[in-house]
Amino acid sequence: MNLSDLETAGFDVQTVNHAKAVLSTDFPEPLRELCGVLLSFQIADVELIKGGGGEAESTQRLRRSLTDRGWIKRNIVIRKTVDDIERAAISHEIDHVRRTDNGAIALEVEWNNKDPFFDRDLENFQRLHSEGAISIGIIVTRGESLQDRMVEIVASCATNHGVRGFKDLEQFDVTPTARQRGMVKAEGDGFVEDWARRFVQDKFGSATTHWNKLRERIKRGVGNPCPLLLIGIPAVSIFEDRLPQV
Repeated sequence: MNLSDLETAGFDVQTVNHAKAVLSTDFPEPLRELCGVLLSFQIADVELIKGGGGEAESTQRLRRSLTDRGWIKRNIVIRKTVDDIERAAISHEIDHVRRTDNGAIALEVEWNNKDPFFDRDLENFQRLHSEGAISIGIIVTRGESLQDRMVEIVASCATNHGVRGFKDLEQFDVTPTARQRGMVKAEGDGFVEDWARRFVQDKFGSATTHWNKLRERIKRGVGNPCPLLLIGIPAVSIFEDRLPQV
C-alpha cells in the first residue's frame, strides 16, 4: 500500500519538500503501515455528534492502531551544551514517532483542534528536522470532502435517529448551547437542518483543524524546509451507525 492507494480511496494527499521520495526510499515499511491503518479507519456518524469531554473515540482508535504498529508517543529533548555544561534544553512532545535504522518520522493527528495547532506542529517539525531528530513530518486531519459534507452527514444521522427537537438530542449526550437554542427552531419540521448547521459551525467550524486550514500554512511556507506529508480523512470514511440501546 502507498500514497496512490490513499488518493484512490478519496483521501487528500500532499507531499512537500521531496517527502514522497524520502518516504519511498528510506521508509517504505512505515509508509505501508500508515496507509494500511488509514485505509481501514472508519468513523461512525454518531461519533461526530456524541457529547462528552476529552478526545474523540474515533481519534483514540486511530492512535491505538498506530501505536500497535510502533508509532509511539515520544518526548524529544534537544539539549545544548557548552564546554560540557548544559545551557538549554527544549522538549517537543510528538503524538507518534516511528523510528527505523534510516531515521525517524514524526506524526501528529489534528482531528478537531483550533487551527493554530497546525502552526505549532509544523514549527516543531521544522526545528526537529533542522536538528536531525526527524527525517519527515506528517499531519493527519479532516479532509476537504468531509469538511464540506459535515452538515449533510450530521443532519442525516440526526434524522435517522428520529431527532425533531432539542430533547431528542439527549440520546447523543448533547447539551445544546445557548446560541443554538436561541437561533434554531425549537422542534418539528426544519429543526434538524437548522440545528445541524449551527452544531457543525460550533463544533467543526472554519477556525478548527481541517484540510484547507492546513493548506493555508503550507502555502505560507510554515514548516519549511522539513519534508512533509499531509493527509486529509475523506467523507467516505464515515459510515451510518446506531447508538447502543440502554
